[in-house]
Amino acid sequence: MSRIQLALDVDDLDRAVEFYSTLFATEPAKRKPGYANFAITEPPLKLVLIENPGRGGQVNHLGVEVDNSERVRAEIARLSAAGLVTTEQAATTCCYATQDKVWVSGPDAERWEVYTVLADTETFDGTTRFDDADALRACCGTAEGACC
Repeated sequence: MSRIQLALDVDDLDRAVEFYSTLFATEPAKRKPGYANFAITEPPLKLVLIENPGRGGQVNHLGVEVDNSERVRAEIARLSAAGLVTTEQAATTCCYATQDKVWVSGPDAERWEVYTVLADTETFDGTTRFDDADALRACCGTAEGACC
């Protein structure tokens, strides 16, 4: 399994969930305070919604979800061999899940992750609640440390 991930900032999570549930004819696979994700079969898409008032409608980051850690490691090797700068995160917690992942930046500084979910968690980033806005900015959507 492999699918593209699109993480969007939204102003109002409830309105966004209602819209995307209608658009893709499916309910969220995961719903937590300030966060929802959809595992859409057709087209194969992982849609992540991150409530971030004032930034609604903006891309938070992009990604490719893969089915295991071996695929993540293979992508680290492939991207590094191609001369791209990668940032590896093993067993990191973000977006209510523990993940293995690698980050790379595109030519216009857009952030891409290749990741696999190891387990669900009850905290957004392993230490903070979602309502901690400073921790959210440090975790998702910044050059210093994006996630999800």
